Amino acid sequence: MKNITDTTPPQYHAGFLQFDVKLGQPEANLAALSAGLARLAPSGPGIIVLPELWSCGFAYERLPHFALQTVDLLDEMQRLARRYSIHLAGSLPEEVLTEVDSAIYNTLYIVGPDGVAGSIRKQQLFAPMAEDHHFTPGDNPQPVETGLGLVAGLVCYDLRFPELAKTQAGQGAGLLVVSAQWPTARREHWRTLATARAIENQIFVVACNRCGVTGKTEFGGHSLVIAPDGTIIAEGGAEPDEVWVGIEPATMRELRHRFNTVGPTPYRFHDQGKIMELEELAALTARYRAVGRKVVFTNGCFDILHQGHVTYLEQARGEGDCLIVGVNSDASVRALGKGDDRPVNHEQSRARILAALGCVDHVVIFGEETPLNLITTLMPEVLVKGGDWPVEKIVGAPEVLAAGGRVLSIPLVENYSTTSLLKKIRTS
Repeated sequence: MKNITDTTPPQYHAGFLQFDVKLGQPEANLAALSAGLARLAPSGPGIIVLPELWSCGFAYERLPHFALQTVDLLDEMQRLARRYSIHLAGSLPEEVLTEVDSAIYNTLYIVGPDGVAGSIRKQQLFAPMAEDHHFTPGDNPQPVETGLGLVAGLVCYDLRFPELAKTQAGQGAGLLVVSAQWPTARREHWRTLATARAIENQIFVVACNRCGVTGKTEFGGHSLVIAPDGTIIAEGGAEPDEVWVGIEPATMRELRHRFNTVGPTPYRFHDQGKIMELEELAALTARYRAVGRKVVFTNGCFDILHQGHVTYLEQARGEGDCLIVGVNSDASVRALGKGDDRPVNHEQSRARILAALGCVDHVVIFGEETPLNLITTLMPEVLVKGGDWPVEKIVGAPEVLAAGGRVLSIPLVENYSTTSLLKKIRTS
């Protein structure tokens, strides 16, 4: 097994280019980037971090237009990266076409002399600024391979969610870059959280925040370069600023050799505990709701768990903050007329297997013909059913909709069903 010394990159430089992002003015913002680099005159290897949405800011009404310009701006970033032999990291709007529409992401790009090394989409959208109305949240953030080693990334509000940085650091990232538009009113939160991400992950952090004013919001600046022990190596002020400092990765290696908070990841959960009685689960979901968690509910027999089930459950979990799965009891499966030999697996076995899935938070067994009592008792914010069920025929839909919730039908993966699997087994 490789140890830390095997993956420690050589010394490099890192810094930030803090400036006032002009709303909806890509030409002016690109000029600010070019001028800042000219003043800084960095010489690679190294990386410079830019503010969030550095090309256009949160110009919501023209986001699709500015997203179309991202390809050209990435070419400009590559040209500048090649000139100085460095990497540049900053977020830009990214548009992705879907089957029915398009999705716009707030995407952190890491660009080197040879082009885009990789990208990480913003995971957590800041609802008070209506980001969730204009952007699609990213998923599965992965660190980016660069000539400086693996680089982790966060975009602004992501900084408040420790697991996003921890996951990437645990995969071997030695540098965390943060591209942000953080307001002056929460400047101390900015400094505290960035420092905490460095300390808890024993990782270098370069966090670039914009300065200036847009509308009624004053942005805080005070971009940071932080060592793995929490020491602030460099900090900007409230005005446009640029920094370029040396980074010695060996200090991270030495710190982790003394004690390591990144590698140890024991599994201390008891998945059996996810299986709960309705009364206990109702009290728990009430507490979830009190702290602002959005509960998702779905149900089924899940007799022989297969790829279709798991894909569907992952998608259901993505619709909220907690997924509860109602499982038909053995008696209710037989009452559904699926056959004298069903269920193949008894109810506790089916519940236990579901509880072991990472996307499932809680499991409850029900004996009624339908899960209506579960739904009206738990009153989830999101009710999900798999297959081609029209919303109006989903049990519990009227009640959830009347309470202001959402009801979704998620298509199952084709060619996967318990019935077809059993047929294949019997004929093989």
